[in-house]
This record gives sequence, C-alpha cells and structure tokens, in this order.
Amino acid sequence: MRDRSFETLEDAKAWLRRSATDEERGEFVDPRDGSITLADYITMHWAPGRGGAPKTQQNQERKARLHIVPHLGHLPLRSITAAELRAYTAKLEATVSSVDYRRGILSELSSILEAAVDDKRLARNPMRAKSVRWPKASRERREAWSLKTALRVRDVISPRNRIAVVLGLGCGLRQGEVFGLSPEDIDYARGVLHVRRQVQAISGKLYFTLPKGAKTRTVDMPSSVADELKRHAEMFPPVEVELPWEKPGPDRPTRKFSLVLTTRFSNAIAVNTWNTYTWKPALAEAGIIPPRAKDAKQWQWEAAPKDGFHVLRHTYASIMLEAGESVVTLARWLGHSSPAVTLGYYAHFMPEAGSKGRTMIDGLLGEQGDQCADRNSPDSPQG
Repeated sequence: MRDRSFETLEDAKAWLRRSATDEERGEFVDPRDGSITLADYITMHWAPGRGGAPKTQQNQERKARLHIVPHLGHLPLRSITAAELRAYTAKLEATVSSVDYRRGILSELSSILEAAVDDKRLARNPMRAKSVRWPKASRERREAWSLKTALRVRDVISPRNRIAVVLGLGCGLRQGEVFGLSPEDIDYARGVLHVRRQVQAISGKLYFTLPKGAKTRTVDMPSSVADELKRHAEMFPPVEVELPWEKPGPDRPTRKFSLVLTTRFSNAIAVNTWNTYTWKPALAEAGIIPPRAKDAKQWQWEAAPKDGFHVLRHTYASIMLEAGESVVTLARWLGHSSPAVTLGYYAHFMPEAGSKGRTMIDGLLGEQGDQCADRNSPDSPQG
C-alpha cells in the first residue's frame, strides 16, 4: 500500500479493511492513481494504446485536442465528477452545433474514462452517471439534390473530373472510393464495379486503404456509367500510382494501382485539394453556392457542408428508392452494415412506401367482398 495519513488509528485500520476487501474483489482503486490529470492520462496512457484505422485515430485525437483537453484536461481524473460533466455538456451545447459531433466528443471522453477504470485509476466512469445527459441522437434527414441539379454540376465541372460526379451519382460511390477506383475493378461484361479500396489522407499524406469499415463490395453499374467510363479512359488514360498501404509513412509497405481518375500531374487525388479547387468552383458555377468574394484568396470559399461530394450518394439513394429498388439490395450496393441503416438514413425518399401493400389488400378484400355480395344477393342461387 502507498503511504497515507489518517487522523486516528481506527481510520487507518478501517481503510485497510476496505482496501483488502476491494482488492479481493478486484475493485481496489488507489486514490493517488487518480491524481494524474486528464490531459496527462490521454497523452501518456490513452493515446499510445489507441487502436483503429488511421483516419479514426486522427478524428479521435482531434476531438480530444480541440474539445476535451481545453475544458477538462487540467482536472485530476478523480476530480471529474458528474457535476463537472453536466457543466461541460452545457458548454458543448453552446459551442458545437452538430448533435452528432457532440455525441462523438462525449463518446470519446467516455471511452477515455472507461480506460481509466480498467487501469484502476477510477472506481467508476462518471460519464455513466444518470444525471449526465447526452444529447439525443439526431434524426437529421439526408438531403438529396434534384437530378437536374446533379446533372448541372456534372456538366460544369472540368472534363477530367466529370467521371467523379458520374460515379457518385450513378453508383453511389464515396469520394475516396472514386479516387481509388482502378480499371481492374470495372467488369463491363457483368455490368458491375468492384469497390476494393479508397484513397485517404492524414496531414496531407495520401495512402491506399480498404473502403469504409474495411468492407469491399460489388455495385451495379448502369450502362450509361459504363459508357462514361469508356469515354473517360479514352480522353484521360489510367495512370499507375504507388502509395503506402493502410497508413502513411516512409516505412510503410506500398502498393501500385492504375487509377481511373488522377490529377493532370498523374498523381492520386487529395480530397481537400480537390474539394477546394475543383468541387466548390463547380458548385459556384452551377449556382449552388455563392461565388467566391473578389478579394478572397483562391482557397477561400463559403462552407457548404450539405453540398459536399457525399450529396451525390444521397441523390443516388433517393433515385433508387423512388424507383422502387429493394432496400436490401440498395444497402448492399451502398456498403451499409444492414438495411436498417439504409432505412434510417433514407426512408423519407420512399413517398409511396406502404401503397403497394395497401393496393394488394384492397384488391384482395375487394375481390372477396364482391364475391360475398354476389352470394348474398337476392338474385343468387343461394339467396
């Protein structure tokens, strides 16, 4: 046991008895272990052992650095009480507008404190206290463009990048998946695309990695998309690109793939650069966002979170559902973990949902009702 001071001998004996009992149960927590500040615990104990994909780790680090440490980092672990956390959640509500992002920050904090419990620096996770209210999960609907708007962007974007819009709108590919698509992934005979990798970036350094959730998938490829891919290949032949695999770094193994879409310098595309210098100028030309201010620098555009590349994926989903495509099939094409996820995002794109069943029931009951009416008619043989 570490040295402690007590007012009386009985206090010391009582503490020893409780500590021995807790130790037998595996519940002993030495209070001095909780004297480390949250910031030091994150730096020395939480961050080094954190797992997950590199992009996920980067997002976790950003949440801790920007939203957790500035408010709670100075506190010893044992001083992070439910009262402190209630005040903290109120601050977040006033400073972070996105409910989903606030929930992500709180989830990260809870994971850190849960690790402290596992390390026996805390007896319990204060984020689990009933009085610490998390914001309710948002039910924000995914917004899609009209087909007319999407086609307008396709037609005003530069010819080299037109294929990106076609693949997002016509096959529902995510942005990184478009940038990682290889001619080897295109099966013209079967009319499908194999989504096998994406291009990601950490601190501006590009790398290849598996699609989101480390899940590859096969996506239906309409003939119009196939035709566009063939035209694109004629105008802008594929280029072989070599990048690190799974995470950036000079010691990382690399892989080479021919890519459908590259820069005019034959490099893989960096998402942030593409969004700034290709996507937003196209949005402005299409009249979706305001033009850049005359005195603004080339990279200074008005934020357009709902008009990011991902809106093409939402538009694709809306078109498929409004056409009556199966939710199960669409979930598989989109790479969702289950059809329930797809429904949660896109159920509002199904305005006729329920009408087919209603029509079927009306038809059956109507038919049966007509037969009953005929049998009960005074003119029927049974009447």
